[in-house]
Amino acid sequence: MSEKLKNKNEFDDISDSRQKHNNVNALARIDKPESENHAMESLFNSLEKINRIERFNFLSKLNFKQAKINIASKIKNLRKETRILERVWKIVELSRNENRPKTIDYINDIFSDFVELSGDRLSSDDKSITAGIGKINGKTVAVIGHNKGKDIKERIKYNFGSSNPSGFRKSRRIMELADRFNFPIITFIDTPGANPAIEAEDNGQAGAIAKNIEFMFNLRVPLIVVLIGEGGSGGALALAIGNYIMMLENATYSVISPEGCAAILWKDQTSTKQAASMLKLTAKDLLNLKVIDKIIHEPLGGAQNEPARMIKIVESNLMDALSRFENVSGEELKLERAKKYEILGFYEN
Repeated sequence: MSEKLKNKNEFDDISDSRQKHNNVNALARIDKPESENHAMESLFNSLEKINRIERFNFLSKLNFKQAKINIASKIKNLRKETRILERVWKIVELSRNENRPKTIDYINDIFSDFVELSGDRLSSDDKSITAGIGKINGKTVAVIGHNKGKDIKERIKYNFGSSNPSGFRKSRRIMELADRFNFPIITFIDTPGANPAIEAEDNGQAGAIAKNIEFMFNLRVPLIVVLIGEGGSGGALALAIGNYIMMLENATYSVISPEGCAAILWKDQTSTKQAASMLKLTAKDLLNLKVIDKIIHEPLGGAQNEPARMIKIVESNLMDALSRFENVSGEELKLERAKKYEILGFYEN
């Protein structure tokens, strides 16, 4: 009897699990956005059907005027939505442009007497993050940033900017050094996300990111963040708990990549553009949501068109940002940083 009951309970558990799985899949199917091409085709087909019906004499007294107005309105709205999707996706593409200035370009052209510091004092040195001490306008600062590389050889060397736990531990070590000697910290964000490989997870990827975030909240020195390209997931957040966050006009910042979002929610890469729009990952969206503090405008067409000018613009903005915190105490910096993030996600009617 007990064996039968046990088998029945196991069967019920399996059934519940399958039902939950089916419910999730059903929800994903319901929420999946219709492609703009298919939606536009459906609307034009509906309009064509109305035109055919109107040609029948026995239906000549029927009035389809309002139906035509509704369809025309839907077509107009759909075209507007399509333009928005294309605009957002253009920004995503620009943020990934291989000719945009990289962290190493900003370091070389902005900071004098830069000394790179390597290793996490535990396992290894992750080349996907560059960190060290330098001077800007005569003021000593700590500088940390992601490396993506400029050619295929460098990209492989830097793992395409996707950092391992040792990289996050290295950045925390430099932050500790800056905090000890009262150096402001500047970080450059340009990563598709932390390395998702099994070996990275085995080495404590999530813990390394979490410790960085916790440590940044307790810093007693100013932390200035500049998003220069992609700002993907925890890999970006691990260097981005700042007092002042600036974002280049064509940079992105999101909890997940559009491709990853579409794959997880809808298991379909054709919805990538819709995912990008829904993620609100552009500088304009994030400024409205108060996630960032300032948009740094780029030269016409993007930073890749005039890299030297872009670097000069960032340098000027960095000096302005640093001047904001010259006479602010360590305790005030901590409180201000905490308050900045506590208000995120709260909305008033």
